[in-house]
Amino acid sequence: MPGSDSKLIDVGRIAGVYGIKGWLKVQSFTQPADNLFAYHPWWLKTPHGVKQVEIDASRPQGKGYVIHLKGVDDRDLAAHYTGQVIAVERAQLPALDAGDYYWHQLQGLRVISRYQGQSQDLGCVSKLMETGANDVLVVAPDAQSVDERERLIPYVPEHYVLRVDLAEGMIEVDWDPEF
Repeated sequence: MPGSDSKLIDVGRIAGVYGIKGWLKVQSFTQPADNLFAYHPWWLKTPHGVKQVEIDASRPQGKGYVIHLKGVDDRDLAAHYTGQVIAVERAQLPALDAGDYYWHQLQGLRVISRYQGQSQDLGCVSKLMETGANDVLVVAPDAQSVDERERLIPYVPEHYVLRVDLAEGMIEVDWDPEF
């Protein structure tokens, strides 16, 4: 069992029940969506802590997927899992090429604007959003930021995103602080 939630990364969630024999609908946070099934074991983040579960069956269903958890054989028992987040150990994630990052690595990093020769603290990445064109950094203000504005900055390396430094916990951007 992992020592703490910090070793876990969210990869999906239980979206609801399916049928009467304990099957559950799952929402994948992975790209592509079926990568969710490449990771074992799954850990569910329950209201009472983290619980390891074993999947004994899974299949595509409509536009998503359904799973069956070992020992969960009726709809009422399955309903208790609805809404729980599916996590896996971070160490299971494949290594990325230089310059590529998982979203969880960018969340929490400080964002510094290097716009027109000036350096200004814009806040920290609170989350990322997927859009059709590119991902977007949602930068939330904090006590160290230049103002109280939330900013949406397109994650476009070498255009808006100048440098990501995980060791320093910082992302340098070319972004007008007035925007």
